[in-house]
Amino acid sequence: MKKITILLLAALICMVPLFAGGAKENAAVASDTVAAKLGIKTVTPGVFTVATSPDFAPYEFYSIGADGTPTLAGFDISLAQYIADYLGLKLEIIPMDFDGTIMEVQQKNVDAGMAGYSPSPDRAEAMEFSAVYYTGGQSFVTTKANASKFQSLADTNNAKMKIGAQIGSIQVGLAQENSPKADIVQLSKVTDIIAELLNGSLDGAYIETAVAESYAKNYTDLAIVLPVPYDQEGSVVGISKGNLALLEGVNQAIAQALSDGSMGKFIEQANELATGNIIEGLLN
Repeated sequence: MKKITILLLAALICMVPLFAGGAKENAAVASDTVAAKLGIKTVTPGVFTVATSPDFAPYEFYSIGADGTPTLAGFDISLAQYIADYLGLKLEIIPMDFDGTIMEVQQKNVDAGMAGYSPSPDRAEAMEFSAVYYTGGQSFVTTKANASKFQSLADTNNAKMKIGAQIGSIQVGLAQENSPKADIVQLSKVTDIIAELLNGSLDGAYIETAVAESYAKNYTDLAIVLPVPYDQEGSVVGISKGNLALLEGVNQAIAQALSDGSMGKFIEQANELATGNIIEGLLN
């Protein structure tokens, strides 16, 4: 069974390329770029700054290279670079906890958030939604030992059960909707939810399907037992409120990535990397 390796060595952390686009630069936007033509304004001139939560493979995670160096990977990361290139901007990616990504977008400390966002109504108050770039689903996950206990979502609605969901995620709402009698345990990272499932502290959890499938490949004791209905299926980029020029540019880039086949390649590459040696979560 493959296991996620947690690297905490300070020397190694210093080597990690946290920012896909390098350090912030007060670079002027070239006049012939899409960003200039659309009149896009960013937090740092010439830079597309994106918040992400790298505990969400295959969306975003750290892939460990042959030399042991962790590098941000995932199809959100690849799409972020594609968008930056399309706009003619440098890319800066800032890793943080998931709920922090929403706050940073809302406070306009970053230009965008890319963390497997679903376009839920409550998030519409914090950000603009791009077009959907990936259509996924939601699932209820448990261990193989407990799989027989859950024949339907009604079986999750039990006061004796502890059900996990990530803080700030739409899965919290799904848990509250489908398992209101259960003790809903909100944790900051999906890795924490998986750990609690495996050690028996949780009976089950609500997790995005693609993410659950990625974890199940690395942890064979996990079982994806039930699909969870959700009206807003699909993933979007969260853009800082009112930045409509950037929203337009991001939507143009997404449309091109979907039409030219790049998005499909990003997903394929991310799924392949996610089955290897990875870290899910912040490095420090």
